[in-house]
Amino acid sequence: MLEAVAGDGKRCYAERMVESRNVAAADDAALEALARELGRRLLVRGLKLVTAESCTGGWIAKSITDVAGSSGWFERGVVTYSNEAKCGDLGVGADTLSLYGAVSEQAVREMAMGAAQRGQAPLAVAVSGIAGPDGGSADKPVGTVWVAWHWPDRRVSARHFKFEGGREAVRRQAVAAALQGLLDGLGG
Repeated sequence: MLEAVAGDGKRCYAERMVESRNVAAADDAALEALARELGRRLLVRGLKLVTAESCTGGWIAKSITDVAGSSGWFERGVVTYSNEAKCGDLGVGADTLSLYGAVSEQAVREMAMGAAQRGQAPLAVAVSGIAGPDGGSADKPVGTVWVAWHWPDRRVSARHFKFEGGREAVRRQAVAAALQGLLDGLGG
């Protein structure tokens, strides 16, 4: 079972996917559809997006750039797999990583803020997680993913997910949740 935790009480895409039994439905066509709709909404609003990715390894940026014309709304993406990269490229605090770890709400919030600031875009998404098969712990099992969004009004929101499946399934679901979270936050 997938879990999603949000302070605002809103039901997110990942929760809806579980209820409709479509967790595995985040195939390439579904990711492209999410990215295409995101692009449409960003173009209408005149916004650009930056991505900061760890466990997804650039898959969010790939999904976006699979859409023709994405240069009109996608500024840049950065993959920060190591803690050193998170600190150096995004300004995540070494204390944050030491106290909470890279897979934490605190770390992804700082990743999203750093991506927006350094990427000079008002909108950013950041993701960090444990895709497996190794690396999990009792507190952070394989499938644990945190996603954060930096919004144009400078708010930062974050959600915790517990995805099931193998490495690719966890990463694919994280990409889908990140893209849908952008859509949910931007509204129609």
